[in-house]
Amino acid sequence: MRRMAPTSAFRFPRLLLPRAGTDLRRWCVIACDQYTSDPAYWARVADEVGTAPSTLHLIFPEAYLGKAGAEERIARIQAAMRRYRAERLLVEHDGTVLVERTLPDARVRRGLMLELDLEHYDYSPASTSLIRPTEGTMVERLAPRIEVRRDAELELPHILVLIDDPQHTVIEPVASARTGLRPLYDTELMQHGGRVSGHALDAATQARVQAALAALADGPAFAARHGLPANAPPMQFAMGDGNHSLATAKACWERIKPTAGPDHPARWALVEVVNIHDPALEFSPIHRLLCGVVGDVRQALAAHYGPRVQITDQADAAAMSAALAAAPPERHSAGLVQPGGRLAVVSIEAPDAEVLDVATFQAFVDALVARGGAREVDYVHDDDALARLAAAEGNAGLHLKTLGKSELIGRVARSGPLPRKAFSMGEADEKRYYLEARRIRP
Repeated sequence: MRRMAPTSAFRFPRLLLPRAGTDLRRWCVIACDQYTSDPAYWARVADEVGTAPSTLHLIFPEAYLGKAGAEERIARIQAAMRRYRAERLLVEHDGTVLVERTLPDARVRRGLMLELDLEHYDYSPASTSLIRPTEGTMVERLAPRIEVRRDAELELPHILVLIDDPQHTVIEPVASARTGLRPLYDTELMQHGGRVSGHALDAATQARVQAALAALADGPAFAARHGLPANAPPMQFAMGDGNHSLATAKACWERIKPTAGPDHPARWALVEVVNIHDPALEFSPIHRLLCGVVGDVRQALAAHYGPRVQITDQADAAAMSAALAAAPPERHSAGLVQPGGRLAVVSIEAPDAEVLDVATFQAFVDALVARGGAREVDYVHDDDALARLAAAEGNAGLHLKTLGKSELIGRVARSGPLPRKAFSMGEADEKRYYLEARRIRP
């Protein structure tokens, strides 16, 4: 029986892992919301996977959202889930797992697999729940994800959830005792993703994890850490990556809840929990790629911000990055990347001190798209990918600065979620790869 603290928002999971002998390199593919403007990446993945058992056949890469054949793709995904279960390609494992992800630059990020209780999750801007969003949720983006999940038998998580554990009481003690844990999987990851391994926790270690996680839900302690009123509601879990995937799980649960029992598996969502204070965890910006631009973006910026805007040409990418790093805090700045290798820094005078740079520039992006100055906006995680994609005729890119991770939890606790797509936990190739699964239908 899986044990759960009565005041907590989690329980230990019942996982489905690929059976022994599975080619894990081809089984694991990166989060579906990566490389959305780069279908060539997903074509390379498909070539490498071939017909082998793979999570590629169980997910919907968002590079294909809005394209023809979506209904057929969803049907194939759900059929593959049923087939993999019928063929016993997935084996049950009861209990949490220590995940160690060796990133491409050799940093090792550590996490624990948990099931989060969606009854303790509210993604509204005014949320005070134990599980809380850290950035705005675009409700209009949930519909296609709901269609994928609605009749699915399994969920596969690319969600990374943050805990605020400055004393390193939860994950780090488990990692230090890893040599005494039973190994479950270990594989190199395709497409330069590094490596991932997993170890099973014994009952005594799980009990210690449960107690340490429960302590993070202590309201007065949380308030003291962040200089909040003593009665401020604690945030036991904060969304990191996969905000819209967790919101999709919540929406699907709310749909069936009136006729489902309290122990229905869809009440829970499988995630990997990581400590925001893990030195291997680095935040990266999420850039804005404008597609189908009509007219000159520089003129549009000048018209939108008026005399408050200053646009300064840059000789190369290094100069642009240096200028962004040196920008004074009283100005909001972003790099501008245009076809023909034209680079500049856009600087906005006297923004509201409580508003982040990303919010200042998102307002411009939204207004530009709304009036037809650009066909659409995409969200790009990688600096090089932005430079390459923004160089295409008719495109332009806004290269945004990185949010310091130390300020995230306190800012969200004080002021609510950040603007949508405000930050990313690492570069694109550092995102979670699918490996574990979980049943979400009885």
